[in-house]
Amino acid sequence: MAEFWADWGAAAYLLAALWAFFEGETFVLAAAAIGAMTGAVDPWILMVSVWIGSFLGDQTWFTLGRRYGPRLMKRYPKAEAKMASATAMLLQYGTLFVLTFRFLYGIRNVAAAACGLAGMGRLRFAALNFIAAGVWAGSFVAAGWYLGALIGPERLFHFIAGAALLILAVFLFRRFYRKRRSARTAPAL
Repeated sequence: MAEFWADWGAAAYLLAALWAFFEGETFVLAAAAIGAMTGAVDPWILMVSVWIGSFLGDQTWFTLGRRYGPRLMKRYPKAEAKMASATAMLLQYGTLFVLTFRFLYGIRNVAAAACGLAGMGRLRFAALNFIAAGVWAGSFVAAGWYLGALIGPERLFHFIAGAALLILAVFLFRRFYRKRRSARTAPAL
């Protein structure tokens, strides 16, 4: 990744912003860790670029939810359960939900769309989203930076590979557990 930053220069920060537009925790952590170990990545520029990318991504999902949400829910009934869950959390926690949803794995894009679908005001969402995107960007860049400084370049690959395997194992276990549980609760004919 250090070679990538050296080869691409400023365009690498644009890619980081684009990555954060859609998601990007892993990329931000890795880029910051590489920056701490090699000096190839400026943490401040990285933070600002992923802040902007994350903010714009959630603004886009908010606008899509506000404009097309009801139609899309009719068209994709499987998404309705996730949207209902996010909307329930929004109604229960309000501002706190908007400030923290990007830290909840797998709900970020749905949550921003749910805010739009629920009719939250555009300016209110934009202000809260801007603050939350900054907190997210700062915390993940800082975590990656300190992680890179702590584990060093020799162990970075092993750490990232181990974390990826752990995440995969948890995902597969949850999937297996849900299938097994739904098979037990299915009515017998």
